[in-house]
Amino acid sequence: MLYSDLKGRKLVDTTSADTVGKVDGFLLDPATRSVVALEFKKTDHGSVVAWSDLTAVGADAVTVGGVSVVVEPDDRLADLATKDGTVLKKRVLSDAGEDLGSVHDIDLDPESGALLQLIVGEKKHRVSIAGSRLLGVGSYAVVVAHE
Repeated sequence: MLYSDLKGRKLVDTTSADTVGKVDGFLLDPATRSVVALEFKKTDHGSVVAWSDLTAVGADAVTVGGVSVVVEPDDRLADLATKDGTVLKKRVLSDAGEDLGSVHDIDLDPESGALLQLIVGEKKHRVSIAGSRLLGVGSYAVVVAHE
């Protein structure tokens, strides 16, 4: 599932059938190469939900079993939410020093949140880089292992 397809989806509480927010971002942990939380806007309860607290990531909505899982980020998640932790629009460099373009999107597993691919480059020249190649994310660039 592409993040660009997920952005803007409603967050629905399955216990009340209420919409409690909209997907506005994601928190990627480079160490585990996975999305560990989704960020939400337009919610009265907090701004993030840990991936493990999601009931489902479906074609039309993201669901949770109650609003209590919509929280403010703890220290670990807050660190991932900083400019250093974001990957979209950042340069992608190989560990051999090759500039591969900029991150346009990510492809993630809707079940586990695992990073499947980084989608890199301009519209006509996009390439996919396996998520397993991700080495780190910094303030300037995303670094991936050379092929």
